[in-house]
Amino acid sequence: MKLVEEEKLIEHFSKDCLEGAGYDLRAGRAYTLESDSRVGVKDRRTPEVKEIIADKITLKPGKYVLIETLERVNMPHNLMARILQRSSIFRCGCMLATAVVDPGYCGTLTMGLKNASSQQFTLEKKARIAQIVFEEVKDSRKAYAGRYQGGKVV
Repeated sequence: MKLVEEEKLIEHFSKDCLEGAGYDLRAGRAYTLESDSRVGVKDRRTPEVKEIIADKITLKPGKYVLIETLERVNMPHNLMARILQRSSIFRCGCMLATAVVDPGYCGTLTMGLKNASSQQFTLEKKARIAQIVFEEVKDSRKAYAGRYQGGKVV
């Protein structure tokens, strides 16, 4: 709690989301992918995205969207974090694609959500979707300086 209160580790923090081993992240804005993309050795082209303007997102079987967290993190240079999907997400037949949050990263977090089931899935904004777990990094030599700094979705 000290890092949350004094250093704003998690902005838009809710005590209701605090868990025994981490903090539950809530779904914020959602986006559909609107163009082709590419990741090469020396270049990458991320897709164009379109925000879904709705309080609920319904995914048909096989559909994929990007979910931005309601929370924003401000990672100090001695912490990194892992994002794990909540078990209720996979119990509904969905998969959440996540990444490591590097020391020095600041911004919202973006995850991929795919409905892998044969049934529709509905997600409400502000629903708890993932858990972030923080880990200490000793002797971190490089802080995050990538293109997604600040919470850029793509």
